[in-house]
Amino acid sequence: MPIVIDRGIPAFSILTEERIFVIDKERATAQDIRPIEIAILNLMPTKKETETQFLRLLSNSPLQVNVTLLHTGSYRSRNVEENYLDRFYRPFSEVKGRRFDGMIVTGAPVEDLDFSAVAYWKEFEEILDFSRENVTSSIYICWGAMAALYRFYGIEKRALPRKLFGVFAHKKAHPEEHDPLMRGISDEFHMCHSRHSTVAESDLKKAGLRVLASSHRAGAAISATPDDRQIFVLGHMEYDRDTLKKEYERDLKKGLPIDRPFCYFADKTDEKIAMNWSSTANLFYNNWLNFVYQTTPYRLD
Repeated sequence: MPIVIDRGIPAFSILTEERIFVIDKERATAQDIRPIEIAILNLMPTKKETETQFLRLLSNSPLQVNVTLLHTGSYRSRNVEENYLDRFYRPFSEVKGRRFDGMIVTGAPVEDLDFSAVAYWKEFEEILDFSRENVTSSIYICWGAMAALYRFYGIEKRALPRKLFGVFAHKKAHPEEHDPLMRGISDEFHMCHSRHSTVAESDLKKAGLRVLASSHRAGAAISATPDDRQIFVLGHMEYDRDTLKKEYERDLKKGLPIDRPFCYFADKTDEKIAMNWSSTANLFYNNWLNFVYQTTPYRLD
């Protein structure tokens, strides 16, 4: 089944060229199928790249997925054209009376700030509370995960002595269990990280959360509530092949302190990239959509 998005959004032509089955909303309304309603709150300045990454992952499913792209109303990104936001995104205020099957909250480049100092923090708290009450299952990514853990459980983020940057090996915490989110994923897998903070595994467990995967270098990377309604991912399975390379080159150009991404380049030329996380990403998000499909009510209201 296809993913349903606006024909004018850049991801439509990109995914079509990749032979991924996408249809526009007019064609979708002619089909007698109840699509899975997924909201994506995109907090990244690189809106177009980030939305394409997640739309690509959500398309790898036999389910029809209807996507609503959201932005905060209290803060508008300066890195994307105003008419682009107005055409393809909706402010949270317009959807807070709705319910969704699933929601993805991206990371944001505000890690060095206290949560309360983030320009849209008050609205973000409202969005987090909305996700817990009106969404069957939500995935919070990187800073979004740390912010949600703080809001829901009072878990403080902890500053790292140096930026965690690169591709790291992870192990499933309970490989013998048949967890619906981790089904089919190898006992050891890889995931990208790009962050200055972390959360302690002991704090997660104290809050009653299940740690699903962790890394010797990156710490507890995937955790969830016992019912899988809130899922916290500190890494970036969604990243494209060259995402870390672009970030690395950007920071070098700005003169910022940045290490060469760990275990990312396949040789010393900084050209060849060993992409070893995409299969995990596709499995994880496909598992999540299947979980949502099996647990969400047919009538969202």
